[in-house]
Amino acid sequence: MNELEKLRHSAAHVLATALLELWPDAQLAAGPPVEGGFYYDVELDHRISPQDFPAIEERMQRIIAERQPFKRIEISREEARKLGFKGRLGALSERKVPSRYKLDILESIPDNEPITLYQNGPFIDLCAGPHVEDTGMIKGFKLTHVASAYYKGDEKNPQLQRIYGTAFYTKEELEDYLNQLDQAKKRDHRKIGKELELFLIDEKIGAGLPLWLPKGAVIRRELQNFLTDELLKRGYQLVYTPHIGQLDLFRTSGHYPYYRDSQFPPILDPEELKTFESKNMSCAELANRLEKGEVEGYLLKPMNCPMHIRIFDSKPRSYRDLPIRIAEFGTVYRFEKSGELSGLTRVRGFTQDDAHIFCMESQVEGELLSCLELVKVVVQKMGLLDTKVRLGLRGEDKEKYVGNPESWKKAEEDLRKAAAQSGFDFVEEPGEAAFYGPKVDFLVKDAIGRSWQLGTVQLDYNLPSRFSLSYVGEDGHPHLPVIIHRAPFGSLERFLAILIEHFEGHFPLWLAPEQVRIIPVSDAFVNYGEKIKEILQQNHFRVNLDRKNETLGAKIRVAQLEKVPYMLIVGKKEEQMSRVSVRSAKKGNIGEMQLDHFISLITAEYKERRL
Repeated sequence: MNELEKLRHSAAHVLATALLELWPDAQLAAGPPVEGGFYYDVELDHRISPQDFPAIEERMQRIIAERQPFKRIEISREEARKLGFKGRLGALSERKVPSRYKLDILESIPDNEPITLYQNGPFIDLCAGPHVEDTGMIKGFKLTHVASAYYKGDEKNPQLQRIYGTAFYTKEELEDYLNQLDQAKKRDHRKIGKELELFLIDEKIGAGLPLWLPKGAVIRRELQNFLTDELLKRGYQLVYTPHIGQLDLFRTSGHYPYYRDSQFPPILDPEELKTFESKNMSCAELANRLEKGEVEGYLLKPMNCPMHIRIFDSKPRSYRDLPIRIAEFGTVYRFEKSGELSGLTRVRGFTQDDAHIFCMESQVEGELLSCLELVKVVVQKMGLLDTKVRLGLRGEDKEKYVGNPESWKKAEEDLRKAAAQSGFDFVEEPGEAAFYGPKVDFLVKDAIGRSWQLGTVQLDYNLPSRFSLSYVGEDGHPHLPVIIHRAPFGSLERFLAILIEHFEGHFPLWLAPEQVRIIPVSDAFVNYGEKIKEILQQNHFRVNLDRKNETLGAKIRVAQLEKVPYMLIVGKKEEQMSRVSVRSAKKGNIGEMQLDHFISLITAEYKERRL
């Protein structure tokens, strides 16, 4: 936990103290720091709303002014249980009702870990810490919003109220952050996506399953075309694979069971399912037989790699064939919890710009550097210039990972070396690896300074062995290949969400769903507008003609609101001189010019994919 997270963790305790002063019967769950701030989950009969924030913040300010020290208290597990049953954990005093959420959290603490409490004023909380010295160190804070959240993120558990806030060491930092939040609201991809008709999430289709509308599909197609051009330059071969595969395929890869919590349930053969029903087999018994591999079925693919592995293994391979680079814009499915779904950034069905490179160990370094260079090309083309790298390493819980320690050590060393040579700043994060290998994740900052995780490059010495892959080496003997998994965009849905907010919907010409709008000053010039439209379409531009019976000013305002990059105003003078008056969304009025000249300008802008 860094210093800012420590401050925000302390602010969460101040929030909890204030809540209990106002509602002494509140049952507290957890209050961690999170990206951008903190929250506390609370069970309370009173429904908290933003109208309650001034009263809560007033109490918080008084607690901060008192400079209450944060005292660390280490006690036995049994002593903590006694306090919990007396209602004293997460409370200002003993109560008639036990601190049931704190008791549940207490039971989840491993036996070898110490039990610690933190106290500020009368508030005592079950907490591992750390905290700042006293409440007075919190100079700037603000409650931001309230939401519902299931306890521990499980829909089977009670639904709590989650109160969010943020905190900083100075009031100036707080003001800067609040300004960023205001900008974020204006740029919200859900709001802009609806206004510009880019995507739709329909409840009859299902939560987290977005529909790309025609305008959004244009952006997706342009992104795919851009990346496809880059892939073909680098010797990738594009493939298509099905959306489902046999369950045993994912048992072999390890996605089932290592990734099972994030998957949709297996799809069973209808006839086999009827047999189970006739035998009155319980769900638990069926799940157990699926786990053991005694029941077959299909699975909506959570990842594309097993499909690409089977393509590699479809015929004998020689060292002369390697590296083999297989790429796909493949749709995958993850069963995200409903409370975690959010627009396009967290969905249940999404398309990855996925690829798998099968190579010899001697080729790993060069292939890794090429993958990292490709990501650099992608982020620079999108104007996401502030990019850092996170090197995800294996964590302490070895049960979460496949393979032997030696292969993991080699993979981590290889990836660390490549990250150092790539020119990106990087940090190492134990516990962030994929279950089959370490990975590099790319963190970019957008136009208002927010950090996003984008693409990934993963090094895998384990799945080739699980699938018994081989190639014939120069010595005539079989050898295990190495697999590099990489996806520069990550997911097209999430990437589009980031781009919408980064550009605030003002897409550059090459991505804009509508590139040019022709605006006649009156109905008398619609025919001239039609001729211009036809010429632009023949030059492969996306263009519309505004035929509405409205004033010129009103038509221009609509085009600006719809964020069209260029407007061509046509009237009597323009028709007589076979010219157009050009207006740019970025630069305003550019002036009159020949249509051919305008086409040459935007053709160069499009081909160069300028921002």
